[in-house]
Amino acid sequence: MKGTPSFGKASKGKSHIRCRRCGRHSFNVSKGRCSYCGFGASPKLRKYSWRR
Repeated sequence: MKGTPSFGKASKGKSHIRCRRCGRHSFNVSKGRCSYCGFGASPKLRKYSWRR
């Protein structure tokens, strides 16, 4: 089957796990990077001037 009924199977499993660097539940398993601190993509900490 394809279309709308098969999209229900897409959300099985974990998309994010706990990050080794920052400890938050923000490490994307498929991308291999943390959305909070940037671990896996860069050795530098992910930060922006507009964040504070």
